Amino acid sequence: MKVSFNVVGATRITAGKIPLYLSSIRIWEALFATPFAFIAMILAADGWPGWHSTLWIIVALMGVRTVGMSANRLIHAKEDAINPRTSTRHIPQGILSHKEVLGMILVSGAIFVFASYQLNTLAFWLTPVAIGYVILYSYAKYFTWCCNFMLGWALAMAPAGAWIGVAGTLPMEAVLLSFAVAMWAGGFDIIYGCTDYEFDRSHGINSVPKKFGVAGALKIVRVMHVISACALLALGIWMELGYFFYIGWVITVCLLIYENRLVKADDLSKVGVAFFRVNSYVSVQLLFFIVLSVMFK
Repeated sequence: MKVSFNVVGATRITAGKIPLYLSSIRIWEALFATPFAFIAMILAADGWPGWHSTLWIIVALMGVRTVGMSANRLIHAKEDAINPRTSTRHIPQGILSHKEVLGMILVSGAIFVFASYQLNTLAFWLTPVAIGYVILYSYAKYFTWCCNFMLGWALAMAPAGAWIGVAGTLPMEAVLLSFAVAMWAGGFDIIYGCTDYEFDRSHGINSVPKKFGVAGALKIVRVMHVISACALLALGIWMELGYFFYIGWVITVCLLIYENRLVKADDLSKVGVAFFRVNSYVSVQLLFFIVLSVMFK
């Protein structure tokens, strides 16, 4: 039996299609930024923030991420259909309609607002900013080569929002953590964007690789990842996180070095390993060691 409901007449969502909705927004990619949101929760609370905050922050993260990813698929549907890398996505293949994806945006946006309301006043009042940014950044590649940096900041909203969800404030420690995430995520988005270099040139799409070439873009990534590592180190020193943090930080640096060595201007065959596998290791292991650091400091 399928359970269905109408979303302002835009679409009909059924339980049977839920796996399709989840796969369309690549739910597994939440392993990139979500651990940093948990890191922010733990640092903001100086330990376990409690079930109430944890539950509603997770719901809020799922909601706003679905808004952003669904909007991205909707906004880029035309390019996705003609780009060999993305032509198998759900809208180009007709698996999901434009109205169904619009319905995902509306439902997940409402869930995000409700979850933020359950947290605190600041989290609630900032929901329009978060929703606006995760939707509008998808248009950036039509106007500026800085679009990859803007993607980095979209993911950096996860730790900032989680910190606000726990503490009701956004101190400079949270800003520094978010900055580290923005440099890290913006860097790996540039790596991934290198695979679209020829397509972007042919179709007038802006990106760092198109602006500086693949070789130049990869040099920029290295600088960004050095900055990210330095920001994380500064955060650990500032918050006196202890030796477990430094173990995680060293592993993070090694993983970033490995990621950047995997991808070369004349050989992009290992972009998938660098983008999906290595970056998930970065965030998950750092969360693990920061938990230990807070527990045993």
